[in-house]
Amino acid sequence: MGRLVVVSPAPTANGDLHVGHLAGPFLAADVCTRYARATGREALYGTGMHFTQNYIVTAARRLGMAPEDLRERSAREVEQTLAALGIEVDGFGCVGDRFTKLVYDFYQRLHSAGRLELRTVRFPYLASTDEYLMDALVAGGCPFCLAEGYAGICESCGLPVAPGELLDPRSTLHPDEPVQYRDADILVFPVERYRAELEEYFARTPMRPHMAQLIETALASPLPDFPITQPTSWGIPAPFPEVPDQVIYPHMEGMPWSMFTTALGAEKRGAVLSTDDELWLADSGSTVVYFLGLDATYPFAIVGTAMLTALGGYVLPAQYVTNDFYELANEKFSTSRDHVVSGRELAAEVPRDLIRFHLCATSPEFQRTDFTREALHRVTDTRLTGPWNRVAEVVDRFAGRELPVSADAERRARRMAERFADAYELRRFSLTAVASVLAEQLGRLDRLAATATDDTAGDLCHQVGVFLRWAAPVLVDLAAEALPDTGLSGTGLPGTGLSGTGLPGDLAVDTVVPTRLPRLRRTTA
Repeated sequence: MGRLVVVSPAPTANGDLHVGHLAGPFLAADVCTRYARATGREALYGTGMHFTQNYIVTAARRLGMAPEDLRERSAREVEQTLAALGIEVDGFGCVGDRFTKLVYDFYQRLHSAGRLELRTVRFPYLASTDEYLMDALVAGGCPFCLAEGYAGICESCGLPVAPGELLDPRSTLHPDEPVQYRDADILVFPVERYRAELEEYFARTPMRPHMAQLIETALASPLPDFPITQPTSWGIPAPFPEVPDQVIYPHMEGMPWSMFTTALGAEKRGAVLSTDDELWLADSGSTVVYFLGLDATYPFAIVGTAMLTALGGYVLPAQYVTNDFYELANEKFSTSRDHVVSGRELAAEVPRDLIRFHLCATSPEFQRTDFTREALHRVTDTRLTGPWNRVAEVVDRFAGRELPVSADAERRARRMAERFADAYELRRFSLTAVASVLAEQLGRLDRLAATATDDTAGDLCHQVGVFLRWAAPVLVDLAAEALPDTGLSGTGLPGTGLSGTGLPGDLAVDTVVPTRLPRLRRTTA
């Protein structure tokens, strides 16, 4: 099967992760990685923090603190939040000398090969601060979809928005001061040069409908040059003599950053690498999959793939699993308006298995979805905690007894495993499908438990064991408490023949000896 490399683009280090972040790429990447390992595949998951975007500068100004302090605090909070939700990251990358060297090596190779070009570009400019405005420093209308936002990548349509193309631009830090325009010479990557390779690549690459629409829209017109450097001081200094006093454009750190987190993750799992990009080489045997929001698609999927193509010798990402926005009470999460629910805050109130299940069930995979605490409690009460606790109570009555398992129960267990696998496998990976299968199978077991007798209890207990194994990538704490082997080899249930071999396990058994099962709690209190 080869090694699976899972990457989620780093969140900007301007605050903690809220539930909207977690319901998108982070939980999905964790579930995917856990499932891959349970099937016996080598897998690692990398993410981290984006330390160089100027959103950190604007957020720090709003909070009255130094940007450097904000990004360090944010990194600590994000690591804690991921852990609180049971999201296990192998490589958590932040800015440092090792990362900076990888960025320099990556772009100096492109520069030396003549793949970067000098362009004169128009920027909004603020005379009072002698400052070019880009990304979070300048707001306005998107020239493509007309939505309000910032320069860089439009959050609404996902297309790149050059600062000089914003409609009615205004400074975000000095909104009352007039904005002028000024030209600057920057280095760019000419993406259109790789149109043929990109068209062939996307024709064979699986993607969800909104990403397919974005790619089709982008390729319908000439692909614009993408900035590699910017005339500002916040970021990694650019090492190129043509553009003194500029920095590497943060959106273009994505590919070397992905390699960096991959290297960190591999080392954490015991690998000794000769280079930080080793697992990305064409002969490495790696399959790279990105889990990302739609607004990160253009720089990673289009520009990133074109740059890997330009350099040659690298494996190209095999798949992108995208998501839309997750809203809070039908409005976008907003830290500045205090319209947020942090992951750690929620995990302090509600057991994380319940949170993970609900975020799977309401994952914004194909459209915007919504979070409320009321829905969390209602859905988990009726579809998870209630059914599971009733099933566990029945299984406990037969604990320690050797019970026969019928051929019909074996067939049903196998079909249940197939249903789960259809939802977990990358070709159709879907958190909402996983949650749907989990709920429907638990509901079926609840009905079976309601009529269990001495003659049918073995059939129930065998299928409960299979259910636990396949639900383990989502219900991490229940599986850890109920099963003896929830590590890399998979999960198992004592006495069922399901221990120690990972998924799918031994689905054909003659007898079971069930053990007592843990209960799910509604709150952490």
